[in-house]
Amino acid sequence: MFVKTGDKVRVIAGKDKGKEGVINKIISSQDRVVVEGVNIVKKHQKPSNEYPQGGVIDIEAPIHVSNVQLLDPSTNEPTRVGFKVEDGKKVRVAKKSGNVLG
Repeated sequence: MFVKTGDKVRVIAGKDKGKEGVINKIISSQDRVVVEGVNIVKKHQKPSNEYPQGGVIDIEAPIHVSNVQLLDPSTNEPTRVGFKVEDGKKVRVAKKSGNVLG
């Protein structure tokens, strides 16, 4: 997968198209990511230690990784991701600018 936890991404398809956020969680078995502030859904929560009152809460649901695009840190524009070997290590590279991604 071309994204990692902590990457800043922009949603390029779906109801939240155009929104930006940071990846909180990756579900690699399903090719899905949870992005901060994106795809907010209502969940009916039973009372528990974490939510003693229970009720209806807003949570971030996962979206498919093909619906997000990584933001180039230098230009803050969406870019595709390539891979290159530098000093014996495989690194991610922004296709638009050619910069190495962290």
